[in-house]
Amino acid sequence: MFNGKNILITGGTGSFGQKYTQILLERFSPNKIIIYSRDELKQYEMSQRYDEKCMRYFIGDVRDGKRLKEAMRDVDYVIHAAALKHVPVAEYNPMECIKTNINGAQNVIQAAMDNEVEKVIALSTDKAANPINLYGSTKLASDKLFVAANNMVGKRKTRFSVVRYGNVIGSRGSVVPYFKKLLSEGADTLPITDEGMTRFLITLRQGVEFVLKNFERMQGGEIFVPKIPSMKITELAKALAPEVKREIVGIRPGEKMHEVMCPADDSHLTLEFADHYVICPTIRFAHVVDFTANMLGEKGVQVPQGFEYNSGNNDWWLDHGEFLGLCESM
Repeated sequence: MFNGKNILITGGTGSFGQKYTQILLERFSPNKIIIYSRDELKQYEMSQRYDEKCMRYFIGDVRDGKRLKEAMRDVDYVIHAAALKHVPVAEYNPMECIKTNINGAQNVIQAAMDNEVEKVIALSTDKAANPINLYGSTKLASDKLFVAANNMVGKRKTRFSVVRYGNVIGSRGSVVPYFKKLLSEGADTLPITDEGMTRFLITLRQGVEFVLKNFERMQGGEIFVPKIPSMKITELAKALAPEVKREIVGIRPGEKMHEVMCPADDSHLTLEFADHYVICPTIRFAHVVDFTANMLGEKGVQVPQGFEYNSGNNDWWLDHGEFLGLCESM
């Protein structure tokens, strides 16, 4: 579906944007891939790696609605990956986080509608489910904006959906490269926040594949959540460095024991499909009334009342070998 199409990725120089670009170029023949981001150095470095004729590099910030509107001219599909994501930084700089993650989301929505973009998928995070920090709260607000945008389009063809998943193995700022960095520097202990802490784990390629598939599935208004494995942080550390001691340092501000992706309070809105969940909108849309069947004809069923999908109650757990295999496949 991406052959001959124009695709724009906000925050396109990040880990996700670069992998998405790689897979698009490997598998499809797009007319244009537009990388929209504000860091000229990262754009220059990415342009050295991806210099195909279809590549376009636009300097711009999602806070700048006018520039976004210009960048989205004749665009068919948008992936909104731009965000301020560092939890402590968001706590210290709340308005900056709000400007990018909430105001920026609304700018993306407006630019997409003004240009009649066909489909938009916004990347979310487990931290948007029952948020306890500002970053998660801004992403929840962003999710709500993208879902509600489907009621703002009128007769325009534009549709908006959201993809939510947990820790990406190997992405900047995640626990795996952090532990590897400590080990490469000769650390004799690894910091563990809590013995019982768990996390969902997904590779960057798996995340990209899930987003690609959801462009085909989406009707507009869904929050898509993949079924992915969990792992205890203690086991993750043991797999990376069996001989290195672990030091319990305590849960950091804004951190949860277990990641939540489908909250119990949304169980009445949650549908289970073969390899993913869909959280349906809380509001009604004119363009779709039934989310139990998606555009690929896949069927979903209502989850039980009170169902919650979190990394602690998951029934899919990685062992050491499987985890190391995922690390090698990145």
